[in-house]
Amino acid sequence: MATIPITKRGAEKLKAELHKLKTVDRPWVINAIAEARAQGDLSENAEYEAAKDRQGFIEGRIQEIEGKLSAAQIIDPSALDAGGRVVFGATVELCDEDTGATVRYQIVGEDEADLKLGLINISSPIARALIGKEEGDTAEVQAPGGLRHYEVVAVSYI
Repeated sequence: MATIPITKRGAEKLKAELHKLKTVDRPWVINAIAEARAQGDLSENAEYEAAKDRQGFIEGRIQEIEGKLSAAQIIDPSALDAGGRVVFGATVELCDEDTGATVRYQIVGEDEADLKLGLINISSPIARALIGKEEGDTAEVQAPGGLRHYEVVAVSYI
């Protein structure tokens, strides 16, 4: 199985979700199933069906997270020394050469990506265009609105 890159922060979030699923959600749904069974006829019991569906979701999510964590390559961006190059985990400040607007992104794994927080997926077009670039380099990104040019203003590992 291929390794999945994930930042230290992303791995901690997945571990916290896994802990919650196992210690809070799983016991709750088991209790909900027991209560629904106590009501009698299961063939027309909507609460029982809903609890069983929820249990299936929880168990599936637990397996998914455990699989991701077992295949994860945890990278601590603050421990990186990439010589100023853009790599996984790097935080990059960019200047849009057309508008002059500056943006700041951190390149993270697929499960951590959240554009509103400035976290972009390693497999996104902009991240792929930035990998290997250094301060002062220009990256061309094919965006839905057309070709965009970004200058790498700063690269940091935080």
